[in-house]
Amino acid sequence: MAATLTTISAPARIHPTAIVEKDVEIGSGTSIWDNVHIRQSARIGTQCIVGEKTYIAPNVLIGNRVKINAFVYICSAVSIADGVMISAGVIFTNDRYPRATTPDLLQLRGSEPDEHTLPTFVREGATIGAGCRIGCDLVIGRFAMVGMGSVVTKSVPDFTLVVGNPARAIGYVCRCGQRLRPAEGTPVTSKARLECEDCGRFYALEDGAVSESGAKV
Repeated sequence: MAATLTTISAPARIHPTAIVEKDVEIGSGTSIWDNVHIRQSARIGTQCIVGEKTYIAPNVLIGNRVKINAFVYICSAVSIADGVMISAGVIFTNDRYPRATTPDLLQLRGSEPDEHTLPTFVREGATIGAGCRIGCDLVIGRFAMVGMGSVVTKSVPDFTLVVGNPARAIGYVCRCGQRLRPAEGTPVTSKARLECEDCGRFYALEDGAVSESGAKV
């Protein structure tokens, strides 16, 4: 069987110290910086930035216009959608019960994905702050924001701001990243109209879930 070749679309930029294994796809306009390691069968879209000393595991899927800063660890079973920001020092995980060996301590467990490997999905436009730790079998929602140093142990809804260890919701954020406030004349209840004072977008809040209810005005 013929070997599977890596596909790097011009004009992608690959630093000479980066390690790119076989069957990797890298889209046009993407920059891979120094000492990055991209494992086999990973997929990276167009116009992305992958910062120095970042590790991307086999079969990881990364969308378009994703910004990944330095020293990020992205393990197998992670999928990252378009427009996501992953700040420096973020670590993803994929196993809730990790062990180095079999129970009798006589054999190392393999590192390849198995029945214990659980997925993580980061949806469009989300931001993960510096130094965060991301659990597995969860979803970080569209345009959600995870504050720096947070430990995420459960899914984060769309447009929700979470912080802490374990991460907890403390508010809501706009597409532009600014905090959302109740629109003028709107009481703070389980059902409210939220507004971004910075860009003028409106959102609907109902029972803790935020949805887009109006275009920028």
